[in-house]
Amino acid sequence: MIRVILFLLTNLSVTFMFGTVLFLTGLESNSIRSLIVFSSLVGFTGSITSLLLSKWSALRSTNGRIIYKPQTSMEAWILNAVRYQSNQLGIKTPEVAIYTSNSVNAFATGYSRNSSLVAFSTKLIDVMDKDQLQAVIAHELSHVANGDMITLALIQGVINTFVFFVSTVFSRSIMNMLSTYRNTNYVRSYGFLINYVSTMLLQAVFGMLASIIVMAFSRYREFKADSDAAKRVGWDRMIRLLVRFKEVTDPRPPEDIKTYCIHGQTKSFFNLFSSHPPVQNRIDALHNKTYE
Repeated sequence: MIRVILFLLTNLSVTFMFGTVLFLTGLESNSIRSLIVFSSLVGFTGSITSLLLSKWSALRSTNGRIIYKPQTSMEAWILNAVRYQSNQLGIKTPEVAIYTSNSVNAFATGYSRNSSLVAFSTKLIDVMDKDQLQAVIAHELSHVANGDMITLALIQGVINTFVFFVSTVFSRSIMNMLSTYRNTNYVRSYGFLINYVSTMLLQAVFGMLASIIVMAFSRYREFKADSDAAKRVGWDRMIRLLVRFKEVTDPRPPEDIKTYCIHGQTKSFFNLFSSHPPVQNRIDALHNKTYE
């Protein structure tokens, strides 16, 4: 989840700033063809920048420490396990980092299969045994081998382009309506501000809706990473990992208040904006070998 959230935040920041610069400097064109070019420029600048900065932003945000020289026997074991599985997959061994956190988590990021990073939280290492950690490593390296971050960047770039283009067209339509129903002095005095605010608001709304597509892809890739990892380390091992993960992350509220809980207890519209599917769904997919 961390890698997706950081990617989206960086992408949003860069896209917003770049779009604002283009807007304020008046570089947008009135022709549809030129607008498509500008939209693509804005869209892919944000996603590509996010991809290139993914390792740096992940390490900075988690205060992760890359293992160059293992300080403990567990660090040495993790490093060797990552190296061994990377050789099996035919990819360059990623940088390995550990970060202090009370969350049971691990993630993989990077701009290419041979320039990647896998990171593990201290809590994850504490609650998982080596057999389960092998499965975690297999899952994260599947993301690397499948080039999931690159594909995510391309999809996000297309969506950014669409959002920027549509929001600009809608904003111009609003301005045309104001020009028709309001006097010229009003439009001249407040038109620029209205155009800017409406464009930014429309980008936020369309961007939120379009993120459903990105999140759907992210959830699919989680299922696929589980399946690919299971083929290497065993289906039973992957299932045991997810069962253990569910045990240490799911709350256990009393039965009489379970109805009021929102931690994955019920299906909701907001699940569309989740980067990861419910753990039980992942377990069921492995049992059924849905993504084999």
